[in-house]
Amino acid sequence: MLDERQKIGVALTGLGALFLFLGMVFLFDRGLLAMGNVLFVTGVIVILGLQSAIRFFFKPKNYKGTGFFLLGVGLVVWGWTLVGFAIETYGFWHLFSAFVPTVLAALRRVPVLKQILDLPTFKSILNKIAPAGSGLPV
Repeated sequence: MLDERQKIGVALTGLGALFLFLGMVFLFDRGLLAMGNVLFVTGVIVILGLQSAIRFFFKPKNYKGTGFFLLGVGLVVWGWTLVGFAIETYGFWHLFSAFVPTVLAALRRVPVLKQILDLPTFKSILNKIAPAGSGLPV
């Protein structure tokens, strides 16, 4: 289970994702995107802890993702929201794409989402990303 600190981190990360979504809905609003970035990164740091977050972001295999993500955040803050968000998304994918199968496996255990994800359209796509029989790598 999650301790209190990690629960706060999950809440911050979720708020960050919400602000990023709202920033996209409101035609790449610079303030919402910047706030979403700050909340998301803060949430990840709170979940992992400062030392683990530094190790994660600055692993040699994550240099590219971290660089693009930070460049994109800087461009969003500077005012180039569309270009910055695209570069940031590229960096985000490089950093967190390894977690997609784990997240999908966890979502398949949520009762309502399980029924939706078991629909033939979604099931064929998701089975290519994370096979249904694979459990969580714990």
